[in-house]
Amino acid sequence: MPNALDAGDRKLLIGAGVLLAILLVASTYLSPKQNAGRSVYPSSYSAQWDGAKAPYLLLQNLHYHVERWEQSPTEFAGTPSNEVLILAGPTQSASEEEKSAIVEFLRQGGRVVASGSGAANLLPNAPPLSESFLIEETTKFPAVLPSPLMRGAPEISMFPPENWRPKSSSQLVVYGNEETAAVITYQVGKGQIIFWGNSAPLTNGGIRESGNLPFFLNSIGSPEGVRVLWDEYFHGAHGTLWSYIVQTPLLWGVVQFGIVFLAIIATYSRRQGPISVPARVSRLSPLEFVETLGDLYSSAHAGSAAVRIAYQRLRFQLTRQLGLAPNALDADIAHSAGRALAWNEQEISATLTRAAHATSSAKVSDADTLQLVQKMFDYASRLELRRTETREKPSA
Repeated sequence: MPNALDAGDRKLLIGAGVLLAILLVASTYLSPKQNAGRSVYPSSYSAQWDGAKAPYLLLQNLHYHVERWEQSPTEFAGTPSNEVLILAGPTQSASEEEKSAIVEFLRQGGRVVASGSGAANLLPNAPPLSESFLIEETTKFPAVLPSPLMRGAPEISMFPPENWRPKSSSQLVVYGNEETAAVITYQVGKGQIIFWGNSAPLTNGGIRESGNLPFFLNSIGSPEGVRVLWDEYFHGAHGTLWSYIVQTPLLWGVVQFGIVFLAIIATYSRRQGPISVPARVSRLSPLEFVETLGDLYSSAHAGSAAVRIAYQRLRFQLTRQLGLAPNALDADIAHSAGRALAWNEQEISATLTRAAHATSSAKVSDADTLQLVQKMFDYASRLELRRTETREKPSA
């Protein structure tokens, strides 16, 4: 059967496949991060002045269990009472299911640290917030209410919101001034929301301002037994290509394709490789012939036939060796063997007599057959050995 592809085509096809695989790997691992450039929001990937990579790395150095969260809030799993969700200046809107997931996260005891006007669209019962982007300098806001958030941070610095006020009496202003609030906190179920009017205290440039670092750490809490989820999902980072592939059956498909590919290679090598004929054991092997013949006699219970063959062969060898007529009597053969070969005349005579009787008998037991054949074979072997010794004496 002719091949569909010649050697040159096969090499070209294999080379193209290898190049495609290299390009896929390179695009997955060597492509720049989505937020590597200048950021207009505090992304934990950005090292720019208004990014938040430094606070993220600081939490790691302080042994917080912190990780970037690039999945939908509907994927939350674990114990919310031990989790802190950071919504640092979210820029994308949320679906109703995602808003409900955040509410459920809070009701079960989770803490949300949110900042910026985008967060007001994600949080339940959040006071409307308008940020001022025209002011170039931050404003210092003193603490106006005793709270664990103000430990080591009597004042903080951020860009001031525009006339921001609590929405209800259950919402408390922790930092602010006469014109606007800066930090508002309130409860939702068992959980707590710490809502910042601006993201400056957790940016690379703003965290160095007086009071901002302790305020940032107070908002998150103690590092012991706390899991911090730094949201990047609402910044547009919906997971890497690899994280998406892991959640699909594509990996199993690649494994199956690899198995099929190896099977094709194996079958191709078997078809195109050198042909070798396996060695075969001859069916004419003497031992196999003897075993087959013995099984045949045993299954047919033809003991008399086996005895007849051994009996006739022994008579032929003895008459030839002793110089007797082929139709000599068994008694004469036994007498001559006793004189010429020094055999026991009575034993050889009894063996020949029993064998002659068995050849004419219709039923001979397997035990008697085996005994007679073994005895006659023994006599034939002794006779053959004597003949060999006789031939070797003259040459010596």
